[in-house]
Amino acid sequence: MQLEMLSTERPNPLTRDLDVMSVSDLLTVMNQQDAIVADAVAAVIPAIEAAVDLIVAARAQGGRLIYLGAGTSGRLGVLDAVECPPTFGTDPGEVIGIIAGGPGAFLNAVEGAEDDPRAAGGDLDAISLNATDVVVGLAASGRTPYVIGGLDHARELGAATVAVSCNLGAAMSSHAGVAIEVETGPEILTGSTRLKAGTAQKMVCNMLSTASMVRSGKAFHNLMVDLRPTNAKLVDRANRIVAAATGVDTEIASETIENADGHVKAAVVMLLAECDFAEATELLDRASGSVRDAIVGAGKSSEEV
Repeated sequence: MQLEMLSTERPNPLTRDLDVMSVSDLLTVMNQQDAIVADAVAAVIPAIEAAVDLIVAARAQGGRLIYLGAGTSGRLGVLDAVECPPTFGTDPGEVIGIIAGGPGAFLNAVEGAEDDPRAAGGDLDAISLNATDVVVGLAASGRTPYVIGGLDHARELGAATVAVSCNLGAAMSSHAGVAIEVETGPEILTGSTRLKAGTAQKMVCNMLSTASMVRSGKAFHNLMVDLRPTNAKLVDRANRIVAAATGVDTEIASETIENADGHVKAAVVMLLAECDFAEATELLDRASGSVRDAIVGAGKSSEEV
């Protein structure tokens, strides 16, 4: 499909006079258009669920979640990847963001990088892509050569693949095992896919990482029990999480986290299973990291959890 035929590239009839609109009118129509995005994402939840299932299965085998994109799409993948270690206590190598043109392209555009379909294969080989991994290709247009080349390379190696685009019938959809096509329509500023299309891709990335991490035992109830308390804000949050999960006050929570060598999840198990750090670690290992299963494994009933 030619670029001018894509819905993300068409002029938006509601903003034909964008350049002479009052600021109030411009912001109002922009907000109205942004409101479309959540419904567009909701329409493809079954496809997002299928992608989450792939990621969860891959993680259970030691596989990685790898985002691949160019420009804004690539930056969104990198953004989601770098947020996983502090939020979910993952190793930086468990979720990776790759952007066309290399890390420097995050801050400065690298012209032409997205047009080379072979470059992504080299970038994926550089991180030793293998059949246990999942590659999520991100491209608002759904036709970026760099991303399509990366998806093809991943499939050749036996890795699971997901395509995230913002056009129906996107070219790259047929190059992935799961296709997520979020139809966001024309932008208020013609072709500026950092707007609605960017928001949609960010929402999908949020869903992919959050849902897969929760299903991998990274949450207890709705609490981030695997976060890393690496600064004052996160230390305070960790104390509050342990307190909320166990019913103790924040002072006891803080002491327990200290006795757990800074591991929030272990501190929760220590308090709820009434055990020491070594036993909590063993319980979590047997429960594949699930706090709920670890506590039940310690002899507590499921109603007590």
